[in-house]
Amino acid sequence: MALAPDEIERYARHLVLAEVGGPGQARIKAARILVVGAGGLGAPLIQYLAAAGIGTIGIVDDDAVSLSNLQRQVIHGTPDLGRPKVESAADAVARLNPHVTVVPHPVRIDPDNAVDLITGYDLVADGSDNFATRYAVSDACFRARRPLVTAALGRFDGTLTTIRAHETGPDGTPNPTYRCLFPNPPPPGSVPACAEAGVLGALAGVMGSLMAMELLRAVAGFGEPLVGRLLMVDARAMRFETLSYGWDPDNPLSGTAASAA
Repeated sequence: MALAPDEIERYARHLVLAEVGGPGQARIKAARILVVGAGGLGAPLIQYLAAAGIGTIGIVDDDAVSLSNLQRQVIHGTPDLGRPKVESAADAVARLNPHVTVVPHPVRIDPDNAVDLITGYDLVADGSDNFATRYAVSDACFRARRPLVTAALGRFDGTLTTIRAHETGPDGTPNPTYRCLFPNPPPPGSVPACAEAGVLGALAGVMGSLMAMELLRAVAGFGEPLVGRLLMVDARAMRFETLSYGWDPDNPLSGTAASAA
């Protein structure tokens, strides 16, 4: 996919990177990424995907902008209060990069509509704030054979991983699913919501930016993805650690029982 003259200037710092260059930027321009959630994680993620030149960004969110969002959801502003987040985010992308197409999906993603939403995109990024959505998205990505970059926030900590459960590793073993890492959601009420526990606003920016890095790496084709690795960020100690995890043969999606069914 050819770049227009103004795109060559816009993406000049990518084009001089040997690991990206013209072919990588063309892949970025051709890519279609679905972002689930235009909140704390989705806000910086969408901005950096748009700045990088991702051709089409789908945004799934059924919420409206509220004043308490603005401490961390930096794609929205005070004039956007009360507006649907998908509309506010789409306007921000248009101001940032007119070469990017935004497809708003003002709905809540769930097990009934997830596969239909996901199949129109090449990759999926989940920045949702609840376990029901995370499991619905990860299960649908497995069924639709789409890579998933998923992150989560705590009060002062965050996690990030890439799920490519429809593929196998070099030794032929299936890549792990999200359910290999987290077999079941925690009991209701055991993990306080952001509104109850709080969250450091800048941490959302860090984790959302790392999500963008992981997606751009996958699209442009450089580096080593976080498949089978969970990146854990501790903002209080400014510590980054990586936990390795593997395929669980008992997982309900790609496990031995599922294969035999």
